[in-house]
Amino acid sequence: MILSCQNITKAFGTDVIISGGSFHIEEHEKAAVVGINGAGKTTLLRIIIGESEPDSGTVALSRGKTIGYLAQHQDVNSTATIYEELLSVKQDVLRMEQRLRAIEREMKHLSGTELESLMEQYNRISTEFEHQNGYALQSEVTGVLKGLGFLEEDFSKQICTLSGGQKTRVALGRLLLSKPDLLLLDEPINHLDLTSIAWLETYLLNYSGAVLIVAHDRYFLNKVVSKVIELDNGRITSFSGNYTDYAEKKAQLRETAWKAYLNQQQEIKHQEAVIAKLKSFNREKSIKRAESREKMLDKIEVLEKPVEIRADMHLHFSPQITSGNDVLKVEHLAKSFPGNLLFSDLNFTVSRGEKVAIIGDNGTGKTTILKILNELEAADAGVFTLGSRVHIGYYDQEHQLLHMDKTLVEEISDVYPDMTGTEIRNILAAFLFTGDDVFKRIQDLSGGERGRLALAKLMLSKSNFLILDEPTNHLDITSKEILEEAIRNYSGTVLYVSHDRYFINQTASRILELKNQTLINYIGNYDYYLEKAEELTKVYAPAAPSTPGNQQSDTASSRESWERQKEEQAKERKRQNELKKTEDQIASLEERSAEIDALMSQEEIFTDVAKCLELSNEKASVMENLDILYEKWAELSE
Repeated sequence: MILSCQNITKAFGTDVIISGGSFHIEEHEKAAVVGINGAGKTTLLRIIIGESEPDSGTVALSRGKTIGYLAQHQDVNSTATIYEELLSVKQDVLRMEQRLRAIEREMKHLSGTELESLMEQYNRISTEFEHQNGYALQSEVTGVLKGLGFLEEDFSKQICTLSGGQKTRVALGRLLLSKPDLLLLDEPINHLDLTSIAWLETYLLNYSGAVLIVAHDRYFLNKVVSKVIELDNGRITSFSGNYTDYAEKKAQLRETAWKAYLNQQQEIKHQEAVIAKLKSFNREKSIKRAESREKMLDKIEVLEKPVEIRADMHLHFSPQITSGNDVLKVEHLAKSFPGNLLFSDLNFTVSRGEKVAIIGDNGTGKTTILKILNELEAADAGVFTLGSRVHIGYYDQEHQLLHMDKTLVEEISDVYPDMTGTEIRNILAAFLFTGDDVFKRIQDLSGGERGRLALAKLMLSKSNFLILDEPTNHLDITSKEILEEAIRNYSGTVLYVSHDRYFINQTASRILELKNQTLINYIGNYDYYLEKAEELTKVYAPAAPSTPGNQQSDTASSRESWERQKEEQAKERKRQNELKKTEDQIASLEERSAEIDALMSQEEIFTDVAKCLELSNEKASVMENLDILYEKWAELSE
């Protein structure tokens, strides 16, 4: 065992965050802390690291073991470069290397016992240097930086010039290179793209130490952890297995708890009815029996009613009007910034009812596409056309469309002045803002709270085309599941950017991957994308060095690939539609054939020669058509 937490209690005022919680982490174990936003996950990590004191209880780290902590937000303003910052973690190894070089120079001028003594020292330091992976130090640093999504041209950037997300990635890289015995990671993948998340999964799986993670990415948790520690209403409960195992066990426990609660309530009501009946007899013996039952009833330990997490959060997108079938057409779209070509000659369409996810590495231009479609950014070339009766609802991941100086009530009432105060309060309550919360300034809200407010505004818009930029950022897992259900049940059209693979798998009917400055189209969810990614990337977006001389031919090739891809996918859609139509026709004719057989077995029919002849001819026609359809189905299935 590397970490033991016993009877931890922590409260802020009257708000009890953790109540007598206990758990432990074994050496080399990978575990996750889960719970809704505000459950106390970050508070628990801060107690373990010693940044916050528990009101009671103990935290014990095994003797001689080291611990490292990645906070959600990094406030670093170093003038060192990214590469220097990570290399600084290995100062002891660098000093060993310097000492080895110095000894090598000294040995040239020594002999006898002095040389032997120095050689012994050299061998000792050299062994430790090799043990510390000193000979591969620079490649190790480079590998971590590239794994976390930094390009080689980024290595020389100063830390103080980086964005918050980039600083967090640098801090994560430092922590991984320092290799503590226990890693505490608070939302480590918030600023990573899909490729970097996959790299981190592999890194943590092979990490020799123990890891305790707070994360809301269910794919990530399923891949990495073998234990889940749940924080729920102040209670800490440990579950063995990954997130899916936890979710299944949790559902079983919730069902068992509900049954036990309902059975007990039924028994209590039954006993109360018997007691009332006995008392109504108004006889001494009956009254004594009633009193005896009352004493038994008083001794019952009444079970608490199980609480449904987020049962009071209601999210339902409903378009006010139905759009035309063609919702969006993008033609030859291009965008670049000085020294950085994001994409060129992008072409794609979105039809009514589709749920389309745009994925790709950080910096490829996914958010830029959404900003162009919302006219917040101008394209360098190309056009986009919205279909008839299309009304856009936009969710911005930075929540720049929210007014930070307004209260929640003002934010809603200013956009929807016809809503009454009661109606606004009811809407906000549906997104878990109750009481005086509705008078908070938006600037004082957490990221998750701002996300819920933005979703409330989006729901009120009754738009028929939702454009969402990282809608699951800052949402806990339960809120993500509510959003997933709302999108699946939405009758309108959705185009969104996300790096949440589980969310994409649950909601996307099509995926557009932005890669090598072009789009690759996948007709399916994330599992389908994983199956086809390597194959389709080679065909439609092969990596090739781009030079001014071949840029024009690259663009032409991109356009031809896109057109060819569209033709192939149009043929596939047509085949699928024909197959479905054929299956429906077969089912209808088979049903009619069975009806005819049933009719011809009835006395009033088989005694009627004319009716029998009519049904017999229809039966022959049905079977003839079925033979044709069976052959057609076989061809389409192949």
